[in-house]
Amino acid sequence: MTRRDVEFDAEGTTLRGWFYPAEGATSSAPVIVMAHGFSAVKEMHLDDYAAAFSAAGLNALVFDNRNFGASDGEPRQEIDPIAQVRDYRHAITYAIGLPEVDRSKVGVWGSSYSGGHALVLGAIDRRVGAVVSQVPLTSGYENIRALVRADFIGGFREQFDADREARGRGEAPAMVPVVDKDPLAPSALPTPDSYQWFTETHENRAPSWRNEVTLRTVEMLFEYEPGSYISRISPTPLLMLVAENDVLTPTELALAAYENAREPKKLVILPGGHFDAYVKGFQHSMVPARDWFLEHLAR
Repeated sequence: MTRRDVEFDAEGTTLRGWFYPAEGATSSAPVIVMAHGFSAVKEMHLDDYAAAFSAAGLNALVFDNRNFGASDGEPRQEIDPIAQVRDYRHAITYAIGLPEVDRSKVGVWGSSYSGGHALVLGAIDRRVGAVVSQVPLTSGYENIRALVRADFIGGFREQFDADREARGRGEAPAMVPVVDKDPLAPSALPTPDSYQWFTETHENRAPSWRNEVTLRTVEMLFEYEPGSYISRISPTPLLMLVAENDVLTPTELALAAYENAREPKKLVILPGGHFDAYVKGFQHSMVPARDWFLEHLAR
């Protein structure tokens, strides 16, 4: 397997990533389009998934979201979920133009925040032939209410309004840490497992990751409801991978969303918590995803 660096245009913004050609392919093969979740960059284990898909005879296109990692975009460290969904669609357009790719066989894979994007894409882009949504965000509103004390939420809204006015005056965006060692300190992802995974993965694999996002990122998270699209994915096949003890994108929210999906669909419960899927539970999350894509795209 020899991956190559790629870049493509997303309506004036250059996005960069890796293309993993399908191993053993003698003609065009399916492609899996992949991006990471909330603030994460592609070096944070997406290479492991892409390499596994490639070894199974699937092409894989992995890219950094706009404003993060190797991709361009301003303001840096700002996550606009609607723009990220649109960029997945630009990535699909780029991928199906590659000579190695069978343009009629496109899968999307997303995890955590981008797991929510995968749900939206499955509903709105009929070029997508199979969806894998891993430990997904399904409701920004309900997710924040599960993570943030009710008496803190009003303070967040005041900060959002003040930041909007400051940006209107031309001031720099307010920033907030992605994670903090103290789960009661202000951060976008206030859980101990978030702090551990991001800091360890940053140190060991992803020096380009930065522990900050714009405050408006949190406001847009509050407004994002990817689960509202889930009933519209059918007849595109949907696989949801839900961690049994997920406290970041709570298990019960993902399971409730899955109930609203229509056939064909499949649910796999992963052992452990939200971040176990990437490392010690990698085989538990990768194998069902790989097999789902092979079943629905490689025949």
